[in-house]
Amino acid sequence: MNAIIIDGPVGVGKTSLMEILMEEFGYKPFLEPVTDNPLLDKFYYNRKRYSFPLQIFFLNRRFAMLKEAAEIDGSIMDRSIYGDVIFAKMLCDGGDMEKEEYALYKELLANMLEHVQAPKLMIYLETSVDSVVEKIKRRGRDYEQVVEREYWETLNNEYKEYFEHYNISPLLKIQTDNLDYVNNKEDRKYIINLIREKLNEIDK
Repeated sequence: MNAIIIDGPVGVGKTSLMEILMEEFGYKPFLEPVTDNPLLDKFYYNRKRYSFPLQIFFLNRRFAMLKEAAEIDGSIMDRSIYGDVIFAKMLCDGGDMEKEEYALYKELLANMLEHVQAPKLMIYLETSVDSVVEKIKRRGRDYEQVVEREYWETLNNEYKEYFEHYNISPLLKIQTDNLDYVNNKEDRKYIINLIREKLNEIDK
């Protein structure tokens, strides 16, 4: 699959980077299914009730996105089916998803992955918890403001653990704490060059 996937914790700047790369490479975007998600707001206020249906909603939507992207010569995604298991595992570990539900989720995921190609490149945006919390406050989504800091800390740790062992496709890790690729032209040029060099390396 000729696709770039951008992943990283909530608030790290995935969508902003995707918009930059869309402009730079001309890839078709596949946005994270957040705006038309009827369960997301409910989940943040009642995790135990909505954790499993929310994860199945994301799994289904992202599977459909990967199938559509496979038909296109050049696409870019704001998160995907691969890193989504991080959230399901975290919900199970925290007692918000039943072990049986998590087992079913993993079985569905494994079945789906047998029917999709791996991406050309996975970009993991690394960050600190302080940076994530600050960005979340700035963008001001009500349902994110009610989440305790401990949740963001756990999520960040789970992301680091997942991408330490990720081997499905080529991977590029970028530490973003000191980068402002939205407002700083030099930072934008730097991150574009990193990605271009990695793509050229893959194409050799």
